[in-house]
Parts: sequence; C-alpha cells; structure tokens
Amino acid sequence: MGRLKQCWSSLLVLAVVVIGTGAVPITYLQSAVAKGAVCLDGSAPAYHFDKGFGSGVNNWIVHMEGGGWCTDVASCNQRKGTMKGSSKFMNKDFGFSGILGGKQSTNPDFYNWNRIKVRYCDGSSFTGNVEAVNPASKLFFRGARVWRAVIDDLMARGMKNAQNAILSGCSAGALAAILHCDTFQAILPRTARVKCVSDAGYFIHGKDISGGSYIQSYYSKVVALHGSARSLPISCTSKMRPELCFFPQYVVPFMRTPLFVINAAFDSWQIKNILAPTAVDKRKEWKNCKLDLKKCSAAQLKTVQGFRDQMMRALSPVHTTPSRGLFLDSCHAHCQGGSAASWSGDKGPQVANTKIAKAVGNWFYGRSAFQKIDCPSPICNPTCPAISTEE
Repeated sequence: MGRLKQCWSSLLVLAVVVIGTGAVPITYLQSAVAKGAVCLDGSAPAYHFDKGFGSGVNNWIVHMEGGGWCTDVASCNQRKGTMKGSSKFMNKDFGFSGILGGKQSTNPDFYNWNRIKVRYCDGSSFTGNVEAVNPASKLFFRGARVWRAVIDDLMARGMKNAQNAILSGCSAGALAAILHCDTFQAILPRTARVKCVSDAGYFIHGKDISGGSYIQSYYSKVVALHGSARSLPISCTSKMRPELCFFPQYVVPFMRTPLFVINAAFDSWQIKNILAPTAVDKRKEWKNCKLDLKKCSAAQLKTVQGFRDQMMRALSPVHTTPSRGLFLDSCHAHCQGGSAASWSGDKGPQVANTKIAKAVGNWFYGRSAFQKIDCPSPICNPTCPAISTEE
C-alpha cells in the first residue's frame, strides 16, 4: 500500500469535539452486534442523538462522521486501536454545532430537528460488507451493515414518521451520504421531503502531479479489502468498475434524490492527497506548498489552479441539474459545516454574499435555488478563513 495509508490520521482532526450547544451523550447500538453490524474490532456501532422539539419533532438530520479510510490489514489494525475503528475509544459526549447546532440563532432552519451524529468506525465510508472475519487480525469489514443498523434503529425511534429528512456528512462521511442517499430516501415515508448534503465529500477522480491518478489505486484497495462493490449504487457499478463508484462524479448523474454539495475548490485534503500525494512527490517539492498555498511557487500555483479546473469538470453533474445545490468557495479548507463560525458566523465563508447555512436552508425548503461558484483564485475571497478542517 502507498503512503496514503496514513492519510486517515490527518483527518482525525475532523472528529474533534466542537463547542456547541452542550454535550450529547453517546448511544451504543448493542443490538446490532448480533446482526454482524460492528466496527473494525467487532465492537458495537454508536451514535449521538439530540431529540427534536416543537415544529421539528418529525424532522430528522442524520450526519455521518468523517475520518479517511483504511486500505489493508495493517492500516485497519492501526485504526482498530482508535475511535476510528472501535467504539471502545470513542468520546462519550459530543458537542453539536454547525449543521447539527441546537441554537436558533446559529442554525435557524434545523436547530429543533432530531439531530444525529453517526460515529465512523469501519474505514470504508460505511460500505464494507465482508462476511468472513480475518482469523489473524480479527478485523470486521461491515460498514454497510453498520449504516443500515443505525438507520433501522432510528426508524424505530420515530424516523418512520419523518416529514423532513436530511442525510449528511463530512469528508468520508459526506461521501457516504452521497453513496447511501437514494437508499435513505427509499427507506423513509413517500410523503417525506428527503434530501442529502455533502460537506467536503466530493472527492474527484483527479490527476496527480505525476500525471497519474493515485487516488484511483487507493480507492480500488479500499473497495477490494472491504467488499464494497455490493454496497455501492448499482446504477453506477452496472456501468463501470466498482472503485470508480467511490468518486461522486460517476454516482451523482444517476441519483434520484436532491443533493447539495458544499466544497472548497481548493480542498485542503484533496490538494494534499489527490493532487500531490506523498507517494508521487518523490522529491518532496510539494511538502510545503500543499499545506500552505502561500508557499507555492508560480509553477505550483498554476498546477493548483489546474486542479480547480478538474474540480469544476467533475462537478458538472451537480451544477447542470436544477434540483441540486452547490456552494463552491475558493477557500483552502476541508469540511466547513461543522462549526457555528463557518456554518453561519459573521466571519464564515460566503459565496455570492451568502453563508452556507442560508444557502442550504433556502435550497432544502425550496425558498430559492442555490448553485454558486466562487471567484477563481485561492486568494480572491476575503471571507475565506485560515485552513479549516472541522467537524
């Protein structure tokens, strides 16, 4: 496996507990263990549930945690000893903020909904589905079962009566929101308004600095190890190789459920791991540039600009479909909906003089469409904060 096997560790920051409206306790789904729906180490899956109230009592937002992937036994074993592979190591409380925030002032459209944070402990964007357990490592690849077990439990807890529902996520969790979006809609009542929101999950099938596509080989290992092919949308896998169906640009054209994409054109994780992965940057010429675009040479900035062009092409299925939404800023960021500051704060990113919370809320409720693409350079938007990697 290439050096990207360590990439998930750079995303652990996505699981930092953010200061929000108060700590929400963890729920361990012990009943899922008998169904084989377990974390990498065989422990029970988990989520945090803040119950809705008032006008939001029958509205639900299910938000899936991010945190990279594992591609072989060694990297999955490493995860197994952390909260990214075992619920035994998860923090018992989680502060909800941003899209999950419980304050009307910072999250006016969704503050009183039933808000759920699904913890990520399978390393496959909730797509793994291997029956056999590795006898040596005792690893379980059951991400798809975990997702379904959580959804079934939430249905029993009242989501079966949903009037409005959103499946969302950050990073690897946002990719999961895209991959499971149509299934989520199909499970819920036909009368419900159901949509999906991807925050920094639109990973592109991009070329790296060597001219190849290291990310494709990386995803192919994820899909093979976790047996993900049977869990990926058949509308995509019936037309191309399964590993390509980890790229939203090939899944979204066939999606039936409305989708809103929040992404940075200069996504900090994608610049680091898709454009200039360490495995192909043999001379480490990109070591500083990919972490801070101000340290890029003129030639490197031209390459970074070219990555934005790749992003724009990959997003074509989103911005050419009226029912879909797009908030594409020119920040060097990754996951921008996890804190009140970036979701709706005065100093949060804006595109077309609009903050993320307002764009998503207006789109969800049909008050107004939103498909906006920011100015083209990484220094053109003064509302962009320093590198943001939140959740």
